[in-house]
Amino acid sequence: RTVGIGAYLVRLGQRTIQKADTSPIILTGYQALNKLMGVDVYSTNDQLGGPGIMYSNGVSHLVAPDHLQAVSSAIEWLSFVPSVRNGLLPITDIRGIDEIERPIEFTPTAGIPYDPRLLLTGGENDDGVWQSGFFDKGSFTESLSGWAKSVVVGRARLGGIPMGVVATENRTAEAIKPADPADVKGAESITQEAGCVWFPNSAYKTAQAINDFRTEDLPLMIFANWRGFSGGQRDMFDEVLKYGSLIVDAFVAYEQPIFVFIPPFAEIRGGAWVVLDASINASVMEMYATSGSARGGVLEANGAASVKYRTKDLLSTMHRLDDTLKSLDKKLSESTSDDEKKTIKQSINEREQSLIPVYEQIAVQFCELHDTPGRMEAVGVIEKSIEWKEARSFFFWRLRRKLAEFDFRKKIQEASSVGSGFEGMTAIGASALMKTWFIGTPGMTEDMWNADKAVLSWMAQCNQDLERKLLGLRKQVVIQEVVQAMTAGGATAEIGTAGIVEGICQVYQTMSMDDKEKLKKMLKEAIDL
Repeated sequence: RTVGIGAYLVRLGQRTIQKADTSPIILTGYQALNKLMGVDVYSTNDQLGGPGIMYSNGVSHLVAPDHLQAVSSAIEWLSFVPSVRNGLLPITDIRGIDEIERPIEFTPTAGIPYDPRLLLTGGENDDGVWQSGFFDKGSFTESLSGWAKSVVVGRARLGGIPMGVVATENRTAEAIKPADPADVKGAESITQEAGCVWFPNSAYKTAQAINDFRTEDLPLMIFANWRGFSGGQRDMFDEVLKYGSLIVDAFVAYEQPIFVFIPPFAEIRGGAWVVLDASINASVMEMYATSGSARGGVLEANGAASVKYRTKDLLSTMHRLDDTLKSLDKKLSESTSDDEKKTIKQSINEREQSLIPVYEQIAVQFCELHDTPGRMEAVGVIEKSIEWKEARSFFFWRLRRKLAEFDFRKKIQEASSVGSGFEGMTAIGASALMKTWFIGTPGMTEDMWNADKAVLSWMAQCNQDLERKLLGLRKQVVIQEVVQAMTAGGATAEIGTAGIVEGICQVYQTMSMDDKEKLKKMLKEAIDL
């Protein structure tokens, strides 16, 4: 057990595996509380800080039945994490377990709720036949599963590469608050939480999981299927806005690749789109969608149609397209009899009322066309649409390419920040420079920059040339630093020049005779002494 300050230390550790019984995390023991209240209210410490409390509120990440299983869970957890911060990811050999280039066999059915874990792990169908999922077979380990069940988080491997995972629960979940024995009027509270919606607890869980993955230096995969945040009075009071903004803060601080993927028959709407937009951290985030069935947009099609295509707009469209109405309009304009006009207007009204349901459906369908993957790609909010069965292979190569790209652009940023007079190059700027080098290589084109295998091959084959370019970049930055110091004007230039000369003199005194001769030769050749 852990008591008092120890309980805070457990929480501050941010990684907690709790034994299923007799291992409470508490601030005050039950006996002391009973004495304080003058009545025996609690009978065990587990009532205060056992897994029923701490696993259900997100303090404990995992629960183990015994010490051996707890140690095993800890070792498995560590197998996903680099040995040092900013170190290489521990890649597992999956030969004999799974294949990289394979189709995803499990596909959800439109309109039927399903366990989102099947997207990640696969599972058996009704006939008992195994259907593979997105990640390597048997690699997914869920954490925080006792808390905020409307979102699923954990760690898994893609082709042996460890990743953090966040997925949406599309089924209705229950949030249970136990009754406090100390409150005689208290009762257990059970709240139904709809699927595909962020509630205060699930938004907080999402933000906490992202921060956990960030500190473990894991790439992140998000299977997004949110219609927005729950904005009722109770949820607004329970700080859903605050916890939703924590998700954005977590994305901004992330440094490893983040892929937001809309799976089959899923959608992103409302505030969820704002929170997941790749422009939040464009240097690491990319968004993709399943071809054909995925949808995305701030407003749902019905809402967009009610705003953009009101009744007057529907009537105008009817009179423009419907032959019967056009004929009646012509008769009305040519008619001179009041009785005849009245009859024609009645016919027009009857025709309009009969067509309104049809045109309302057409308007909704028209608005939905703006939410398709093709349209999202055209306006640049997603990188591209992907066939679900091919998503595993695509994201494996995309992940490998991004990890290699991120590693090299860090070297570019380090090379560009040698001096103190220039700000270091941004991550986006470093990627742009890398792209320039790629296009400048014979045989490479701008279109090939999006071909992940081609970029990986280029980085492997041109490794020595890239290292020379890094040295050249570093040299250029030093040159600019010196030029800036000596041409700043006024006293700054004099001090800068004197400082450079004095610095050379100090270094000269520490050089060997051979190095001194080399320096003299370089100076003579450079300034023609």
